[in-house]
Amino acid sequence: MILRIFKAVWFISVAGVLANLLYVYAGWPQQVQVYQNQTGEAIWIGKEPLFYIALGGITVVNVLVYLFSQKISPNEVFRSWLHGQVITLNIFIVISVSFIGLYNSAERFDYTRVGPILYVSVALVLLWALAWPVIWAAHRMRQK
Repeated sequence: MILRIFKAVWFISVAGVLANLLYVYAGWPQQVQVYQNQTGEAIWIGKEPLFYIALGGITVVNVLVYLFSQKISPNEVFRSWLHGQVITLNIFIVISVSFIGLYNSAERFDYTRVGPILYVSVALVLLWALAWPVIWAAHRMRQK
């Protein structure tokens, strides 16, 4: 039952991350700034290469769910956890791509308020990844 819920949420997250990427892509300038250090040096990348890099990353992350289908990994607990992990990665991707779009927009914005949201999404990904041993141990205890 929980796997079906995760599958539905995963599908919604894939649709959301793709819609977000297309929306943000439309607002990017031709050269997108992806990094700037304290001295003012910046790393710029073209709009199209960044789009295809992001799309490739999204594809690789979300294909993991198909690679671990019932035939490769019949363990339903692992597949449920993997769906949840990919959902958290999709949340991180949405926040990251939105931040890059916001940073490159012509609007004045206080970027310090976005930092905690980005860090919370990273913490969510790490927390879900570290939860696997606990979930596996709990499942093993229930089986005995």
